[in-house]
Amino acid sequence: MSTNVLRTPDGWWVALPPAPGSARAERSPFDRAVPVDTKAVTTAELISDRDAVREAALSGDVGVPLTDLTALSPVTTPCRVVAQMVNYRSHARDSGCTGDIPPAFFRKASGSVSGPGEDVVRPAHVKFLDYEVELGLVMGASLPVGTVVEERDLPSYVAGLVITNDVSARDVQLTKTQFYESKSYPTFTPTGPYLTLLEPDDFDHLLDLRLRLSVNGEPRQDRTLADMIVRPAQALTLLARFQTLDPGDLLLTGTPGGTALKAPPKPVEKIGALLPPAVKWKAFFKSQAKNPHYLRAGDVITATIATPDGRIDLGAQRTPVTDTPRTQK
Repeated sequence: MSTNVLRTPDGWWVALPPAPGSARAERSPFDRAVPVDTKAVTTAELISDRDAVREAALSGDVGVPLTDLTALSPVTTPCRVVAQMVNYRSHARDSGCTGDIPPAFFRKASGSVSGPGEDVVRPAHVKFLDYEVELGLVMGASLPVGTVVEERDLPSYVAGLVITNDVSARDVQLTKTQFYESKSYPTFTPTGPYLTLLEPDDFDHLLDLRLRLSVNGEPRQDRTLADMIVRPAQALTLLARFQTLDPGDLLLTGTPGGTALKAPPKPVEKIGALLPPAVKWKAFFKSQAKNPHYLRAGDVITATIATPDGRIDLGAQRTPVTDTPRTQK
């Protein structure tokens, strides 16, 4: 079974279910945590000390309430952060893509990685802020250029999973065709709460994982990995054609449909293609200004990823949206 690990300012912890007979046992899959006796500082170091994680999980320690702990991103930085484009069929439909979708990747600055409860801060010049819940793969071994990864090989390369949100400044992304900038502002990759370390048998259940995202309690995204176009083993093989990955690096594997941004109707798209770029984008964003689904200050994004039977449960990520960093308030 998988093991959920939490990182806090005080170190690493294993999250555990309520103790037998606890009144909270019916309400939450995890409610307490025990410390991991490790000198690991980085995610890569923790992954190499799995024995310490196992000892903590089996210690019998009652632990402390999870509510007493402040969760940081379980993926430490600096690290490589790579993401897949248009990798769910539902998202391809929303994006107006037809036919075969060529696999594509882009990089995000690791400075965009933030904790699972931190504010998502909208830069002042960004008007159209969007959300994208994504399953993150955390590498447990080096992936050299030229590696071919079969499904059976995944446990040899992937240590665990995390919830990520590929927050996107759509007006920067579209007008500049600039993925790196539009997705790399600080706080634009909320990650966690848990690093869910997998056992080999857990990989057989990946397609059952369901990604859900809501804003202020309103459901926006809801799909399983069965909707994926390029699945993890193939994605790692394609990425390894040109990119090395190391333990602790993070691969975001795409988002389902349901984001705020959607392609315009085909007739409108054809007309727009005839216009000068500045005129086209002005008209497009004028129409997008009427879309209530873009994120605004005061919104709260909730994201979860889990299998229906709870065998793999990555927890819940809740991130408020603000126009001002909390430290400046």
